[in-house]
Amino acid sequence: MAGPDPVDVRLLSVVAEMGRAAIPDIAGRLNMDVRDVGARLAALSTTGLPISIGVECDQQGIRNALAAAQAWAAQHATPPSGPHYPAHPNSGGYPVPPGFPPAHSGGHPVPHPHSGPHSGPHPPQHSGPSGPQGFAPAPPPPRPPAQDPVATWGPPGSASWARGDHAPGSQFATSPALPRPRTGRVGSALEVVGAEGEQLSMKLVEVVDPADFLFTAAGYELKDGERAVVVHTELTNRGPIPFQAVPDAHLELLAADGSPVAGSTVALSSRPPYRSGVAAGETAGGHTVYVLPDGTELTALRWRPAPDDERRTLNWDITDL
Repeated sequence: MAGPDPVDVRLLSVVAEMGRAAIPDIAGRLNMDVRDVGARLAALSTTGLPISIGVECDQQGIRNALAAAQAWAAQHATPPSGPHYPAHPNSGGYPVPPGFPPAHSGGHPVPHPHSGPHSGPHPPQHSGPSGPQGFAPAPPPPRPPAQDPVATWGPPGSASWARGDHAPGSQFATSPALPRPRTGRVGSALEVVGAEGEQLSMKLVEVVDPADFLFTAAGYELKDGERAVVVHTELTNRGPIPFQAVPDAHLELLAADGSPVAGSTVALSSRPPYRSGVAAGETAGGHTVYVLPDGTELTALRWRPAPDDERRTLNWDITDL
């Protein structure tokens, strides 16, 4: 009897520790391929282990993607390959007018030539039409270049896949371009495709509010009526394209009135900040410090890979802190 697979043992250990988690989060913890983790969990769930595998999606986004794919398939359907016989004046027999002999059905040898002078010029002999004649089929019109499936679906696991975004002027121009921002809570990891095609997953690990004791322990002082908040996040780059920016450059707290609160330049030695960039296949963690009026009520955390990029906005609800 073969022993348990060591990879499955590691996988089950992480699942037991996390309890409930998305497959990309588990894969990130183990530094494994998401598809491998999904396949292993699906197989393990059939062995009698108390594991449930689920799926969650944006229903309207999936419908839009399927409609776009069906439209693309209909647009690029292969034309019929049978022969094509265009209409032609010589493609059939001619009715013979009254009083005229029927035309020859093919070329005939000339009768024995006359030995005497001709009474007049002979009409030129030629082969008349012998019935319906086939012609070489006309070449089909050139087909437009097939669209790259990645342009149809986007990179796997991306928001473009669910939206069906396409370049201006394509047959999918009517697809919705701006989906609703995705939301989560503390502990949630949300995925997004960056402006350069990076496959990113941002996780909100912790929100410390208030964090005045951390702020003052690092040697800083708060003014009267101010409080400090520390946010811990992790950014995972799951694709081959490196993420070049500082991960929390566009990480903002949102007040109850909708106004954003940007991070400060303060760095705490006990809670280190992000470094610039995240290489392909790596996960980076960092802490962002905010200083805001003491009476400000916070409702959400917002992150964008690039400034003012509504299509790639991620939100976390923090009202229950």
